Amino acid sequence: MAQQRRLGTYAPTNAWQGGSTARPLPEGVVARGDLARDAAAADPPPVTPALLARGEERYGINCLPCHGAVGDGDGMIVRRGFPAPPSYHTRRLRSVPARYLFDVITNGYGVMYSYAARVSPEDRWAIVAYIRALQLSRHAEVAALPGGAENLP
Repeated sequence: MAQQRRLGTYAPTNAWQGGSTARPLPEGVVARGDLARDAAAADPPPVTPALLARGEERYGINCLPCHGAVGDGDGMIVRRGFPAPPSYHTRRLRSVPARYLFDVITNGYGVMYSYAARVSPEDRWAIVAYIRALQLSRHAEVAALPGGAENLP
């Protein structure tokens, strides 16, 4: 049983039209789950306390080791010699659209590898929402807060 007579995936054969054992996919075939995944990745969900809580949890699992607890890029991996990612609090990253952050999580950037297989699209949007909350927590203007204008001296 360890050695069976069979053809490899792309082995040449006359048994099929095209001369290969690999069969072409029918036109219009979509892999199972692709449509739902693409729909979840299309647009960000509304920001709710539940989404931010989920984003904080997923950030702590997937992002905190490199990006640090507050997004400064000084996580434990960086302290051990890995290249530091940029701080989320730079002017450039505060001004990018949310889709950019989602795409970086999905596809990777620089030395950061893709998290598409590790983090679902829903959780990627939750992480993006939490990153935005981190950015706002450091760069919020008091006058823009509800009741903030009355508290200014």
